[in-house]
Amino acid sequence: MKEGSRLLDEMNDRSREVFRRVVESYLETGEPVGSRTLTRSLSEKVSAATIRNVMQDLEYLGLLDSPHVSAGRVPTQVGLRMFVDGLLEVRDLDSSDRQALDATTTQGGDDMGGLLDRVGAALSGVTHGASLVLTPKHEAPVKHIEFVSLGHDRALVVLVFADGSVENRLFRPPAGQTPSSMREAANFLNALIEGKTLSELRGEITRQIASRRQEIDTLAADLIETGMAAWEKDADNSARLIVRGTSNLLGQEAEAEELDRIRSLFDDLERKRDIAEFLQLAESGDGVRIFIGSENKLFSLSGSSLVVSPYMNADRKIIGAVGVIGPTRLNYGRIVPIVDYTAQLVGRLIAERS
Repeated sequence: MKEGSRLLDEMNDRSREVFRRVVESYLETGEPVGSRTLTRSLSEKVSAATIRNVMQDLEYLGLLDSPHVSAGRVPTQVGLRMFVDGLLEVRDLDSSDRQALDATTTQGGDDMGGLLDRVGAALSGVTHGASLVLTPKHEAPVKHIEFVSLGHDRALVVLVFADGSVENRLFRPPAGQTPSSMREAANFLNALIEGKTLSELRGEITRQIASRRQEIDTLAADLIETGMAAWEKDADNSARLIVRGTSNLLGQEAEAEELDRIRSLFDDLERKRDIAEFLQLAESGDGVRIFIGSENKLFSLSGSSLVVSPYMNADRKIIGAVGVIGPTRLNYGRIVPIVDYTAQLVGRLIAERS
């Protein structure tokens, strides 16, 4: 923010220190900061009257605001942005936070959806905010296909993906299917896989059945067409937004007037609106990005802050994002390295399973 950098450069040391202390105290307590509080925390001995004059100047510049008469000052959105861009001290990742996130990789099975869900839960746990994990579109190569008879005119088509996830669809098979025709259908499909994604396989299956109709049993061919049609009918390969820890937001807000803001945020999260825009926010810059208040167009009406980072696959292509959302008084210095590490962790896990 060029204007913010200019203002910081033009401030004298005292004004800069008062501003920094006000913001840091507000982020820690959520309460307006008064001159008496600052006289006890500033490194130099300054009178309360002098501090009040400095705070009035900062308020005139639009960096601080007084929510109530004689109640002290809080940073404005402009002030928070200037603090984040020019004065924020990002901490090293705490070892306990790292361990909590790493532990998600050793729990449960290898299903990628379950793994990302656990990562989201751990992220909300260590940050005490609501976590957002945008899953990648399911374009992992197919590893194995199988048909399973359930009897009573029902069957499953089971797909095992290279990332370890397993999905299945229930369908009604053509009449007369036998264990032999199901094995033949599965063998035919598995011979075509060769690291292809499901979208790549669909066209290949259609072409191969048409050109090799004489080589494959009619029952098996009918089963393949019916089974894959059932898959396409219910397939949802789109990205999914996992939201965890929304209850943490209520615990952070003591003021009754904040409830409307929280309800607005809850509504947005429930609708999981504009998933593509969430990814665009993450892609719009390198590494972790911080969106404060109305800068965050995705949840702008709720007046929240979003800390977000993209994650990449083995080819260094951005395929998803992770983030933390909460009140504008987030502990940015602590949350930034957590979100950064989580994005790296998810990218590494996906690369290992591809």
